[in-house]
Amino acid sequence: MGGGFSKEREISLITAKSVLKALKNKKYKAVVAEPDGSLLNKIKSFRPNVVFNALHGRFGEDGYVQAILETSKVKYTHSGVMASYIAMDKEASKKIFIKNKITTPKYIKYIFGNYNKINKKKIIKIKKKLKFPVVIKPINEGSSVDVYICNEKNFSKNLKKLFHYKHILIEEFIGGREIQVAIMGKKKLGTIELVPKRKFYDYEAKYNSKAKTKHLIPVSISKKDLNKVENIALKAHKLIGCRGITRSDFKFFNGKFYLLEVNTQPGMTSLSLVPEIAAHKGISFIKLIEWMIKDASINR
Repeated sequence: MGGGFSKEREISLITAKSVLKALKNKKYKAVVAEPDGSLLNKIKSFRPNVVFNALHGRFGEDGYVQAILETSKVKYTHSGVMASYIAMDKEASKKIFIKNKITTPKYIKYIFGNYNKINKKKIIKIKKKLKFPVVIKPINEGSSVDVYICNEKNFSKNLKKLFHYKHILIEEFIGGREIQVAIMGKKKLGTIELVPKRKFYDYEAKYNSKAKTKHLIPVSISKKDLNKVENIALKAHKLIGCRGITRSDFKFFNGKFYLLEVNTQPGMTSLSLVPEIAAHKGISFIKLIEWMIKDASINR
């Protein structure tokens, strides 16, 4: 299942086609289905043993499609309804991290008023609590869609770009290194470091090969720090109630790991991180996909 209605539709289709090609090479009978109004009819017609969920973003990664698949009683991959919803909602997941003493950047939830005017009092509050620069981001988008690093001068200008969201997160900016950890079921799969040539690991850095983001495996940190960050990722995976594969995004700054978010449906493209981490551990792309299919179930 790929495509969908989110701003990550294009990447979802690339993931779906990558998975489809791998499965067809192993003689699986597979098709790519769009999650449109006729999804249940497509499921009844094709009668799949498993739905491989290759959707990214809203309506595919936030529990919406998972609820439809639970209703259809067809096994599916990745996390279930509640875990998908919580992981996609950056505020809900942050509250869980904070409650369980997982370090995450400080934040303020910003609610746009009726006239979408910038509230000067709120800017003063932001400056006092978070200090500039800050990161502004939608609460429930993925792939760094509509994420901006702002200083005090360009803050209002960038904020106006997000008026179409009812509310967003304003988060303290954490510098340092980009570290990502993959979890496979109940086990730590591995860790990768990203060195983007762009300002940060944004949409272009993730999906455009011309961005020339460096992928480093093994990560050059102490064994103690490696165990620490992988343990945090596994803890977050379990706390949210995730299943299958997840990828947790961290910043490593001044000896501390800051958990940014948990991705319940990481990409499976040629530039994607989880397949690269798996390959480093001796797990081929098709073996990774087959593991996910075997792991599929309902009541997730």
